Amino acid sequence: MPDNARKDTPRRIVVMRHAKAEAHGPSDFDRHLADRGVEEGAMAGRWLVEQGFEPDHVLVSAALRTRETWAAVADGAGWDADTIETDENDTLYEAGPETALDLVREVPEDAVALLVIGHNPTMGYLAQLLDDGEGDEEASNALVMGYPTSAMTIFDLTGDWSDLDEQGGTVVAHHVPRS
Repeated sequence: MPDNARKDTPRRIVVMRHAKAEAHGPSDFDRHLADRGVEEGAMAGRWLVEQGFEPDHVLVSAALRTRETWAAVADGAGWDADTIETDENDTLYEAGPETALDLVREVPEDAVALLVIGHNPTMGYLAQLLDDGEGDEEASNALVMGYPTSAMTIFDLTGDWSDLDEQGGTVVAHHVPRS
């Protein structure tokens, strides 16, 4: 694809905080999802399908609860997670919003639908950082009210991932699945 054509390629990114995890585990990194988290992850997957979203690339923290969130989302959506390019990333576990944005910039350019699953406060800050203020006002307002477990925000953007900058995405929707 010529570079100038790629600059106009519509892309979609979903920023998601992991689902509800158990309070304790062998370590913070190794905490499992709670039963409620598994259920809400599946609900998140169904909601993403309703929004017409299916990722072709997933960037997920390597922590157990984020990987289990991805599995629950894929299961709820009916996606075969084994056929979707997935980057389980150690850096995303402790990343701040700027580092998380840098990781998004490294996503392969042929990806057009990206799901990022990480931790707070980073995911909430990343969502606020990406918001250009031109999208769904109610959804944008929800971002500043907190980013609870399973919260997710869908953004539309154009251009290469490598060029994504602050205020580079337009909020399409925000949702927090609850049972």
